[in-house]
Amino acid sequence: MEMAKANKLAIHGGTPVRTEPFPSWPRSTTEMRDSLVHTLEHEKWGVGSEAVKRFEEEFAKFHDARFALSTNSGTAALWIALKAAGVKAGDEVIIPAYTFIATASAVLMANAIPVFVDIDAETLNMDPDLIEGAISEKTRVIMPVHIAGNPCHLTRIGEVAARHRIAMIEDAAQAHGAEWSGRKIGALGSGGIFSFQSTKNMSAGEGGIIVSDDEAFIDTCFSYQNAGRVRSGAWYEHRYLGGNFRLSAFPAALLLAQFEMLESDMNVRDANAAMLDDALEKIPGLSCQRRYSETTRVSHHLYIVLYDKSAYGDTSRDEFMKAVSAEGIPVHTGYKPIYREKLFDLDEEEFPWLKETDFSATTLPMTERVSDEEAIWLKQSCLLGGSEDTLDIVRAFEKVAEVYSSV
Repeated sequence: MEMAKANKLAIHGGTPVRTEPFPSWPRSTTEMRDSLVHTLEHEKWGVGSEAVKRFEEEFAKFHDARFALSTNSGTAALWIALKAAGVKAGDEVIIPAYTFIATASAVLMANAIPVFVDIDAETLNMDPDLIEGAISEKTRVIMPVHIAGNPCHLTRIGEVAARHRIAMIEDAAQAHGAEWSGRKIGALGSGGIFSFQSTKNMSAGEGGIIVSDDEAFIDTCFSYQNAGRVRSGAWYEHRYLGGNFRLSAFPAALLLAQFEMLESDMNVRDANAAMLDDALEKIPGLSCQRRYSETTRVSHHLYIVLYDKSAYGDTSRDEFMKAVSAEGIPVHTGYKPIYREKLFDLDEEEFPWLKETDFSATTLPMTERVSDEEAIWLKQSCLLGGSEDTLDIVRAFEKVAEVYSSV
């Protein structure tokens, strides 16, 4: 009787595996507060900020890049990088559809056309085998996304970009500290961007940064970021149609205090993710996001489990998730394919360069399968607890799987 009660799902009135919350995010530290107060009381707050300069230098060094330029958001960083890569009205930019909307909206903001490519169903990154077939004479940039902080196949995508003499811009918004063949990602193509929005593994509430090894590229980024100015020009000399997308001193001060915390947090996430990989792979019908062999570190901004309903009597992913959530584990369905967003019911008068593009005809089988039926997300803060917290995640999945496998 007690055993039956223990195995009764919380969604059906049983006792949940967990009632305590997982670690909250973002979190403040004494070091962050001290850095912020120091900048507040002793440094410039805007143009010429010492905190911004130090942060850009430190982030470039941390990410194995020669240069870094901070911005007021990751979305702004995407737009700036696209413009610096030479994107003009009517050009095409190849992107995945399994990503945050900013990857696509930045392309539209650059007056360009997003060309969606399907994902690899195991890594959930843009499938490198499909990119070449999406290239046309209008293609200017390939912009892969390191989804969940799991690096895309930078070598193969870079080779395609080089062969066609087009730029590769990395959307690394979720991938702080991730590595490809032992090198931090971000500057392996023309450049890459990161976000510091509140959910990110390194956060200032909002903010972004562009990294690159190409000085000419980063100088052009500076112009689009800084009202069209050029580094060698006068203050009131404007050569590009740029805006004020600069990062202020206060988020820079918060971020400066996070480098050690980022590394220690990554170690905790690595250990907890390894526990989950080992345990969840043993549960029928569940598999974990794969990585390429050249990937030497994942940032684990998200932890993604893939669900196979055939192991559970065709019980839908969403029903399975509701049961896991009731056990005290905050799981999410994640992204839907970007091309399904209402944004892509485009007004031809507002987007005249898209008048011959019909996004309603777009269909990407792997993206849709993962989005609609398979992906189960855990946010990165769920990986910041102790081993017992991680085991609670395992226990909840095991409990639900045991009941639903008998359906």
